[in-house]
Amino acid sequence: MDTPKRVLVSRQFPEIGIELLARAGFELTLWQKDRPMYPSELADLSMNHHALLCTLSDMITKPFLQQCSHLEIISQFAVGYDNIDVDEATRLGIPIGFTPDIMSEATADIAFGLMIATARKMFFLHKTILAGEWGYFKPRGNLGMELRGKTLGVFGLGRIGMKMAKRCKDAYGMEIIYHNRHPNPRAEKELNAAWVSFDTLLAQSDVLSVHCVLSAQTRGVFNWDVFKQMKPTAIFINTARGPIHNEPDLIEALCSKKIWGAGLDVTDPEPMAKDNPLLSMETVCVLPHVGSGTLEARNGMSRLAAENIIEFYQTGTLPHVVNPMALGRKKNELP
Repeated sequence: MDTPKRVLVSRQFPEIGIELLARAGFELTLWQKDRPMYPSELADLSMNHHALLCTLSDMITKPFLQQCSHLEIISQFAVGYDNIDVDEATRLGIPIGFTPDIMSEATADIAFGLMIATARKMFFLHKTILAGEWGYFKPRGNLGMELRGKTLGVFGLGRIGMKMAKRCKDAYGMEIIYHNRHPNPRAEKELNAAWVSFDTLLAQSDVLSVHCVLSAQTRGVFNWDVFKQMKPTAIFINTARGPIHNEPDLIEALCSKKIWGAGLDVTDPEPMAKDNPLLSMETVCVLPHVGSGTLEARNGMSRLAAENIIEFYQTGTLPHVVNPMALGRKKNELP
């Protein structure tokens, strides 16, 4: 780079990525406050930068992109990108980088952990200790369910779904069924997984784990009509995106015993209100969207997000790009 490119870094990301960018000669503006930028702050600061390193809490909307159409690249510190209007970015010739697979192990661990915790009512029983309610032994009290030999249904058997399915098969000998837009031959070979229709997935799953992207097709797909088709003993797990399930419908399904339990790392909205009924239910476990919350995953995400920017300015391509059709388009000059 003859003249240093200016990169706006929207959050306090792990140092590994920041150091990579600094060593590569970029001029960095680091957001220092312990909160997301307001949309107006993000737009105002982006006006004087060539590139943006952002995350899911940053709303990269059509109006933002039109105001900041001079941006040459946006690199997302996340595997998802539903906060970004990708179509508009593509129209404007702004490539979007993301960080796939690096957080798959961590997120699969959270899904697997939530499944076990829900099956054994762990979060609820912990709260009884805090409330001073650990009393005498009750042979018929506090009963959960065992997972060995049960059927795991996966909605969206991609990278994370595969890792969740392998954990379930290896640990508990669970049968694996799944529903994707397209079959997954690798899963069928390695895990003896079976592609089934969506209706069959609902009817046969003892545990139904969601690992799909949030899109117009998946938004709100798990609603009342869907929950009532599931087994009354079924556990619903969502570590993907909160809006994939309809939260009032999920609450009603649990209250009316259409399903047995739920383990959630994502909610709608986020953050969840502290008086949400889900938080007091015996067979529900909720976490505050921490699927990627390991040192290894977050460092890896920071590294990949930085490498996307570095590679773009060195070669014109990105190692991990959402919209490759945006590459090479004529860009507006920085005002």
